[in-house]
Amino acid sequence: MTDIRFQNLGPEQWKADIMLAPFCEGEVDLAQCPELDKAAPWLAVAPALRDVRGEKEELTLLHGHHDLSVPRVLTVGLGQRDTLDMEIFRKAVAGAVRLCTQKGFASILLPEPMLAALPGGRERLVEESVCAALLAVNRFPSLKKKLEKSPPEPEWIALGFMDDKPDCLHAAARRGENAATAVSLARELANTPGNLLSPRALAERATRLAEECGFACTVFDEDTLEKNGFGALLAVGRGSAQPPRLIILEYASGGCEQDKPLVFVGKGITFDSGGLCLKPAAGMGEMKSDMSGAAAVLAAVATAAREGVPRRIVGLLACAENMPDGRAMRPGDVVRAVNGDTVEIANTDAEGRLVLCDALAWAQKEWTPTAVVDIATLTGACAVALGKDMAGIFCDDAELVERIRAAGGTCGEHYWELPLWKPYAEQLKSEIADICHMGPREGGAVNAALFLRHFVTDGVRWAHLDIAGTDWAEKASPLCPVGATGFGTRTLLELAREDAL
Repeated sequence: MTDIRFQNLGPEQWKADIMLAPFCEGEVDLAQCPELDKAAPWLAVAPALRDVRGEKEELTLLHGHHDLSVPRVLTVGLGQRDTLDMEIFRKAVAGAVRLCTQKGFASILLPEPMLAALPGGRERLVEESVCAALLAVNRFPSLKKKLEKSPPEPEWIALGFMDDKPDCLHAAARRGENAATAVSLARELANTPGNLLSPRALAERATRLAEECGFACTVFDEDTLEKNGFGALLAVGRGSAQPPRLIILEYASGGCEQDKPLVFVGKGITFDSGGLCLKPAAGMGEMKSDMSGAAAVLAAVATAAREGVPRRIVGLLACAENMPDGRAMRPGDVVRAVNGDTVEIANTDAEGRLVLCDALAWAQKEWTPTAVVDIATLTGACAVALGKDMAGIFCDDAELVERIRAAGGTCGEHYWELPLWKPYAEQLKSEIADICHMGPREGGAVNAALFLRHFVTDGVRWAHLDIAGTDWAEKASPLCPVGATGFGTRTLLELAREDAL
């Protein structure tokens, strides 16, 4: 990944192939930007600067002499100051860095004093600019035999400071770098084809990350799952030649080993054919990303461990491949979950809630969590209701809802609260088992959340994040190419960084 550097000796000493200069509309005035004037004094006589307006999405490349320390400036339009928000800022920075990459510039400078003049707070602007810049150059590793020619990533991106660099801004830049690394990892995992990332392969990747980042990783194979009563998870994986896995991640900083852990649970269906209730062929290829929830949990825990956040965190990745063969689970089957309850299977394509119910029950059996947050590409109904830009949150704890929405809001991941409408629980009653895992088509996302709620003990703080729809980008944007988005990763990381949850 592109290196992040710091230039601390003031604008006269800044050096890069190109410098980004963010302006709000109507505020393009060098007299108000002395740092920019000192770093690139030739701008004062650059005729094209007169045409820069600072309008939203406006990018203007200005050239000085190639022997100068800063021979080029790219003005970055942010639009009206009173409408500027972090979403606009992220996209603007990402769009500018992407243009610089396309033109082959090896080094990019972002002047921090210009960021400090914008609304949003210095630390957050530094963090988000670094994260956006790195995500703009992130690509999924090519699997092609003959690689297409494309511009290389910039060698480095630097933040330019005045004569001193506050430690808090250095830390903010590193948080942004770590967040981008986490999202990139989640995207890479979710973009990997199912034949290359089975439950076993994902467990091996988690084990390697644990060694690199400093957390513990325990893997339950099919025998251990059987011994511990994971009947629902085993049922989902029964039709595949690739056996299921429960991947347990445990991290605790020094002094936090006995604390109640924050628990993340991720759906890890590495490929979902629908099982015997086979999905239509159109779009089935995207079902390699049905483990986006597990990818987000793994990336968030690994990054929290790398940062050394002062708390205890547990991550559970409930992984299986949902395939049809002679051993596959059938509609009408009854399985026994970890908590001892029997579950009637109504549709084999509603497999995510089955792997999650066992993991949720195990989390409460083995630990006393301070809170449990599960994340899953669970229901098409949620995507229909909320579209591609917003995920659903189900939770009966108002404070936890606000914490999650605030955590997501700071990093551009938005959630809308949907109801855990208790009367619908009647629709999950079964004639032959303790609970049926599906209700009617109407209210599908609510019914799925209520099924999961059944496996959460009263008094345990719990939230369910349904990220179906938000996990996959069908159109490229400055912040994300076509494919997996890594949605939810930064939300979990923000929650891990909070010491009050």
